[in-house]
Amino acid sequence: MPTRILQGIASGLLGSRSFSGGMKTAALGLGIHFLIALTAASVFYAASRKLSFMTQRPIIAGVLYGVAVYLFMYWVVVPLSVGRGPFSWSSTIIAIITHMVCVGLPISLMVSRYSRRQF
Repeated sequence: MPTRILQGIASGLLGSRSFSGGMKTAALGLGIHFLIALTAASVFYAASRKLSFMTQRPIIAGVLYGVAVYLFMYWVVVPLSVGRGPFSWSSTIIAIITHMVCVGLPISLMVSRYSRRQF
């Protein structure tokens, strides 16, 4: 259920009590999720100001950035907030591909599209 997933995100702050908070903790999880996405986009944008490769080759940069976001989220953020579950190759591959396509590429394509070109 989407509510349960969002409560899981909120559990990074609230612990297991987030699962009994109903729509309030689901809304908190949604807010946290968008904050994380905004932070990822901001980090990419800031880095692209120094590394022109990121706007000149947005597909390559986006795929690589999606992998970087996955690595940071699943090997730093998740263990520090809720703890990592058991490892699964299939889940890991799906998560990496999802981060490449749904996180890295949209961020890089938007930053590339709307960045001022410097010649």
